[in-house]
Parts: sequence; structure tokens; C-alpha cells
Amino acid sequence: MASEKITLRSENFSDWYNQVVIAAELADYAPVRGCMVVRPYGWALWENIQAALDQRFKATGHVNAAFPLFIPMSFLEKEKEHIEGFSPELAVVTIGGGQVLEEPWVVRPTSETIIGFMYAKWIKSYRDLPVLINQWGNVVRWEMRTKLFLRTLEFYWQEGHTAHATKEEAQEETLRMLDVYADFSINEAAVPVIPGRKTESEKFSGAVDSYSIEAMMGDTRALQAGTSHFLGQNFAKAFDIQYLDHHNQLQHVWTTSWGLSTRFIGAIIMTHGDDQGLILPPKVAPIQVVIIPIYRNDDEASRVLPVVKRIQTELGNFRLKVDNREEVTPGFKFNDWELKGVPLRIEIGPKDVSKGTVALARRDKPGKDGRSFVPQENLNLQVSELLTSIQSDLYDNAVSFRANNTHESESYAEFKDIVTHGWAYTWWCGNSDCEQKIKEETRATARCIPLDERDGMGRCIYCGEPATEKVYFARAY
Repeated sequence: MASEKITLRSENFSDWYNQVVIAAELADYAPVRGCMVVRPYGWALWENIQAALDQRFKATGHVNAAFPLFIPMSFLEKEKEHIEGFSPELAVVTIGGGQVLEEPWVVRPTSETIIGFMYAKWIKSYRDLPVLINQWGNVVRWEMRTKLFLRTLEFYWQEGHTAHATKEEAQEETLRMLDVYADFSINEAAVPVIPGRKTESEKFSGAVDSYSIEAMMGDTRALQAGTSHFLGQNFAKAFDIQYLDHHNQLQHVWTTSWGLSTRFIGAIIMTHGDDQGLILPPKVAPIQVVIIPIYRNDDEASRVLPVVKRIQTELGNFRLKVDNREEVTPGFKFNDWELKGVPLRIEIGPKDVSKGTVALARRDKPGKDGRSFVPQENLNLQVSELLTSIQSDLYDNAVSFRANNTHESESYAEFKDIVTHGWAYTWWCGNSDCEQKIKEETRATARCIPLDERDGMGRCIYCGEPATEKVYFARAY
């Protein structure tokens, strides 16, 4: 609750994060180790994320379906690299209905295999392609170290799975969906991201190429916020997904997969939050505007509440809540809604009624800087403009923060210093041994090779050999 003291971000960012998630009633710890209960306020935020993404998926021709939670173990074993990558994270069912199963079932960690099996049944001709399917659901990965939203045994996500006639179409789809994620992140969540290709050692198990959007959190650590994978024909050959082409010749399809999860809620919290708690971008906030009526007695209430009711009706096109709790003070309410990150607060008291005004308080600018008194007339327009301004300012502030904490390095000593408190953008020779040594010595990992990287030549930051690619390195969640 708002009365509980939250650790300052500057004192302990991890404690601050955990406390905000609990106090703002986004989620709670489940009785099962490493799992979470997403509370209604957190689920409403996820629903808004879902809606924004789902609209984009359907606009690019994708449809939704649902596939089973249980996958035969033999399915995962068909794609050797895939099972090797996921085997430490699998939850396996061996008993059902009191009987030992003939074949163990895996609780899905991801659905490439079972969807590949179904695509082999459905796809027979070039006329059946492309197949563009997404599913919303939950998956289980047996994580040893967990953190609410960021890394839990069970989490919620969407996973897209597509099949194409040609390599070029599949590659185009892979990058199209990466762009969809970046567009959502920037324009809905106000989280700036860098789209790029993962290194060989960081790519998805079973993929030919993996791409991600990488975001800088408020402690300068990186977060992989969404991924898109070009799977080539690896799963198509493992599950014999073939089609007759225009020349009546059998061909294997080319497939992709891509996903974004409830981890993105963690991205929003850590990108925008402050010492008072959450700051939610208006476009995804469960509540965009909260109205606080202020009165001390029945006489004042009789004057204030009708105005509150009228304004509530006038602002009906916004996600709005009137806080009419009588057991707590207005000050408590202010702190409570600041903790929960509601973008805009409207205060209406007897003096405001007399003057025909309201007080507006922006969550992203605590104190006097974010407070103004405006006429009740045309309030709808003023609220709309303020929410647009908040959305834009949150994004601009996050971009500035990333720029101020990202540096190019000229030496390995300088590189090591940079990654202790930010991101390093530097030349890398492409050798996985250098990448692994950097990780061991600095705890920084290669986040991505940016898609907008310009051609050039340099020297690897670790070994000094010629390099043609620049990579973002950072400590990450």
C-alpha cells in the first residue's frame, strides 16, 4: 500500500523493483516456487499490451489459434539443437491419472515442435502457404533464479509461428515481426529499443538467425524485450513439412517464430519508474486518469460530487477511475495512485467548484512542475493533450538516458569500465572465444548487432584482430 516505504532506486534497484511490483498490486508470489500470480491491475496492463500487439499482428495478416500445453518428449528430440538448448529448463510429466505414461510429456517451453507436427498435416501445396499463426498462452521453463515478470517458471506470452514457400519470404517475415515489436515498444510503451541480430552463441536453439529488440533499464542493464527467429528449414526437415510447388515438386517449407512475453511489463516498470513507484505510459496504462474528490463535510460533498460526476461523464472516452474512498485521506490517495503510476490525476475540491477549475497533476513530473489549474471547460481536450505530452516525454527521457549511458570504447580497459555502469558499443571480430572471455571477465554479454549498423572496419575490442561488426555489450537481466 501507499503507506509502505519503497526503497530508493539509487540505493538498491533490485529491491525497489520487487517492492514496487508487490506494492502497486501488479503481481504476487505464488505458493509454487518461481511462479507468480498476476493481479488484476497487472493483468489489465498485460491486456492492453496484448490488444496493441494483436491489432498489429492481424494488420499484417496473422490469425490466432491455440495448441496443446503438453508436448510428447519425442517431438523435442527430433530437432537436436532445440532439445539441447532447452533440456535444462524442461518440466516433464511422467504420471497421468495414476498411471506411468508410455512416453513422457513436456510442459511446453515453446511450441515450435508441436506446431511443426500440425503444419506437416495441414500443408500440402503451395496454395496452402504462407501459414501465419499466432497463439496467446503460457509456457514453463525451469528457471533456477527467478524474478517477478522478468524470469519466472511459468509466464504468459504470444508466440507466432509461420511457414513460407521461400527462404526470402521467411526472412522478410522475421524482420517484419521484429519491426512490429519495435513499433509497439516505441509508440505504445514509450520504451526505446535497438533492433538487431543476435550473435551465434546468443541465438535461439534451433534457429538459423535470431533477432531481438534490446532496451536499457533504469539501472543501465539491458533487457531482451522481444525476439524474432528465422528457423530456415531446420524444423521443416525435422517434422517433414513439405509442399508441392508450382512445378509439382516436393519442397520443404521455411519457417519463423517470434515472441514477446509478460517480461515486457518489467521493461515498462524499470524504464519509467521512479522513487514513488510506477510511471505508466498513457497508451498502455490500465487507468489513464484518476479523479480525486476533496471535501470535509456533507455540505462540501454536495457541491463537489455532482461536478465530479459530470466530469467523469465528459471524460468517458478515457480509461478513468473516481477514487471515492472515504476511509482514507486525499493525501493517501495521491500517494497510492502515484505508486500505481496513473499518468494523470484530477483533483476537485470546493474552491475548484467555485472557480470552475480543476487541478491537474502529471505523474511523470512530481511536485509543482507537473501541477496546473485549468478551466473545467474543454477539459476533454486538455486531458488528451496532456496524455499525449506525457507519452512523448516519457519516450524522450528514456532515449536521453540511453544516450547518456552508451559509449564507444577505444581500449579493453575502457570497455570494462563502461559496462560496469552502461552499454558499450564496440568492434568485435566475430570469434565466440572473444565473446565468452568478455562475458567471463566483465559479466557483459553481446546484446545485438544493430540492423542499422554502417559498413566499416575496426579492431576487436578484446583480441585486436580486424573486425567488421560493431556490437552492443551490456550486463543484462
